Amino acid sequence: MKRTYFACLFVCLTTFATLPAHAQTETVLYNFTGGSDGAGPQSNLTSHNGDFYGTSYGGGLGYGTVFELSPNGSGGWNETVLYRFTGGADGYDPTDSVIFDSVGNLYGTTTFSNVGHDGGGVVFKLSPAGAGESWTETVLCSTVGLPTSGLIMDPQGNLYGTSQGAGVFELSPSGGGWTEQFIYGGTLAQGVSMDSAGDLFASTFGRHKMLELSANGEGDWNANFIHTFPISSVPSGTVTFDQVNNLYGVLSSGAAKGQGAVYKLSLDDGKWTNKLLYSFKGGSDGAQPQAGIVFDASGDIYGTTLSGGTYGEGTVFELVPVGKTHYSYKEKILWSFTGEDGASASNSLTLDSAGNLYGTTPKGGSYGYGVVFEVTP
Repeated sequence: MKRTYFACLFVCLTTFATLPAHAQTETVLYNFTGGSDGAGPQSNLTSHNGDFYGTSYGGGLGYGTVFELSPNGSGGWNETVLYRFTGGADGYDPTDSVIFDSVGNLYGTTTFSNVGHDGGGVVFKLSPAGAGESWTETVLCSTVGLPTSGLIMDPQGNLYGTSQGAGVFELSPSGGGWTEQFIYGGTLAQGVSMDSAGDLFASTFGRHKMLELSANGEGDWNANFIHTFPISSVPSGTVTFDQVNNLYGVLSSGAAKGQGAVYKLSLDDGKWTNKLLYSFKGGSDGAQPQAGIVFDASGDIYGTTLSGGTYGEGTVFELVPVGKTHYSYKEKILWSFTGEDGASASNSLTLDSAGNLYGTTPKGGSYGYGVVFEVTP
């Protein structure tokens, strides 16, 4: 009897030890079919009036889409394609997020177009045409090089983005049109971020540096490299600011195990210092984060990895600060993608007020063409 009792006790304790302390659930809100609805979404989701907006790299007419996802009132979600790119002068193969202006127009970029000798992408504007009608596209400019990011807009309505091989561009409304100028030349990671002072920050690929661009008040911008990463580390995605303008971002490779990391850059006595908050090991904890991170009100950090996790298809992770100083963090895996529910997440998450996380994957799902997903604590 004693042997039986202790054997049962061991099994029970082992079972409880393997249970997660907090159970999360993942829900696929939409499975892309690869047809007219789109395929391979690689963009962040933009939340607006309870709906989500994004782009798909393929599908539609074969050249990508801009889509809207809306709750249908019955617990599900409906997809509406706002625009299908034609592969002509309107651009094609969008990979990044869209943004809204104050009157409800959408702005974004495409990777390619058939305009110009280099086939570079376009910056576009979508305007609602009326209930039940498709949105109208206007090409604001055919930019040099291949846009590698979504756009940001400053309070004056100027747009900023990055273009592969050409650098950081600014688009300014002028006389009913738009004027483009490149304010920095070089190859950067995905996109620029603006701090509370109006300075722009982005990481560079080849130089492994963090770039700061400051307006000089005379229409030009001053460039300053504020930090150099180790040569083995590859900064990726856009950076995120906290309330005191510390910078947070990801390395898609390098760090302790070579599988990437989440880092923080802090300005102290005029000098920026770098601290690795978490280094991925490449196993069940995830590997190769590609996108920027988001914060909740408690200072917890959320992001995605391209690979790793229980099934090797990537993860949604949370970094929780340990102690009041936030000098160290512990990682929680909120979800490991299986392939059937999404795979290879490569973009930032969207966090709602209830703590739910939303994002896209370019692969996996019921048809293999990617999904929009929700992870609920």
